[in-house]
Amino acid sequence: MASSESTHIQPVMSLSTDYRDYRRKLLGWYGRNRRDLPWRRTKDPYAVWISETMLQQTLVKTVLPYYRRFLKAFPTLSHLDRASMERVLTLWSGLGYYRRAADLKRAARKLMLEHGGKIPADFEALHALPGVGLYTAGALMSIAFNRPYPALDGNARRVLQRLFGVQDEKAVRGIAEELVITSRPREWNQALMELGARVCLPRKPSCPRCPLAKLCVLWQSGRPGLPKPERARPKTKRVEWTLALIRKNGKVLLRRRPEGLLLSGLWEIPGGERKKGESLKAALSRHLGPLRSRVKAEALLGEIRHAITYRRIRAYLYRCATPRAVHLPDNDWSWVAPRSLSRRPVSALSLKAIKLLYHQG
Repeated sequence: MASSESTHIQPVMSLSTDYRDYRRKLLGWYGRNRRDLPWRRTKDPYAVWISETMLQQTLVKTVLPYYRRFLKAFPTLSHLDRASMERVLTLWSGLGYYRRAADLKRAARKLMLEHGGKIPADFEALHALPGVGLYTAGALMSIAFNRPYPALDGNARRVLQRLFGVQDEKAVRGIAEELVITSRPREWNQALMELGARVCLPRKPSCPRCPLAKLCVLWQSGRPGLPKPERARPKTKRVEWTLALIRKNGKVLLRRRPEGLLLSGLWEIPGGERKKGESLKAALSRHLGPLRSRVKAEALLGEIRHAITYRRIRAYLYRCATPRAVHLPDNDWSWVAPRSLSRRPVSALSLKAIKLLYHQG
C-alpha cells in the first residue's frame, strides 16, 4: 500500500487467517459470473471516473444509457472541461443527485489546470478533487490503475461485515486494506462489489450460492444476515409547493434555479415551497418575484407528488394568465417550446407539471 493513503485508512485488526482462500474463491467466481458492463471493458481513468460517479446511489440499469450518452458527448476530460455547465446538466437530467454532475465539471477544470489534463495515479490528488471521496479515489486507484487500494461501496462493505462478523468501520477498512493486497486489485474490488450486488443482498442474501459461504463467520454461525449499522438519516420532510404554469404562443415559461439552492442550474416551472400559514396563491405570488404583478393564478389544474432526497413534495399546479406583456427580468427566465425541453436540464417535477398541463389542454 502506498504511504500516501496511510493518513486515511489504517489497518486496525490483523487476522491470522490466510487470505489466499478468500481471494482464490472470489476471483474464480467473479471470472465466471461477472456482468459484461461497458465500464469494465476499459481501463481509461476518465471513463472509470465517470462510471463510478454515476453509480453512486444509483442502480446499474439506470446508469447504463446515461453513461453511454455522456461519454459520446464528452469523450475526454478536455471535452468535459470545455462544455458548458448547462450542457453537462442536460446530459445528466433524470439521473438525480445533480451535485455529482456539477462536481465532475469543477473537477475537470481542476485537473486541466493542476494536472495537465490527466487524471493522476495518486490517491491524495484524487481525493482532493470536488466530489471524490475515499470510495471513488480508491476505486480509481484500483480499477483504473490496478493499485492495491480498497474501494468500499455499500455492497463491498456489507460483504466484509458479514464475512468477518464485524460492523466497526475501522475494522472493516482494515480488513479491506489487507485483502486488496493482491496482484489483481482491479478485479478484486469489482468482485467484492459484484458479490454484494448479486448474492450478498441487503435483505435476503443467497448464502448457498456464495463462493465464500464456507469462510463466512455469519453463515457458519447460522446467522446469514447482519443488521445494518444504525445511520442517522434525515427525517422525511413533507413539503407543499405551488407552481405557475404560464404559456405564450405555444411556449412555457421556465426559470433557472440559482446557485446554492437544491438542484441549482436546472430549469423549472416558477414556484416553490409554501411557508407555514401562507395561502397557496400568496406562496405562488411570492415565488414569481418580479413577475408577480403581471401574472394571475387562473385555475388549479391538479396536484403532483414528487420526492427529492428526503423531501416529499405535494405540488399544486396553477394555470396562470398574463393580461399584460411579460418582460422577462434576466437570462434566468425563458420561454421554451415543449419540443426543445430535451435540450435543457429541466427538473423532473417540472416535466411532470408540463405533461399535466398539455394533457389537460
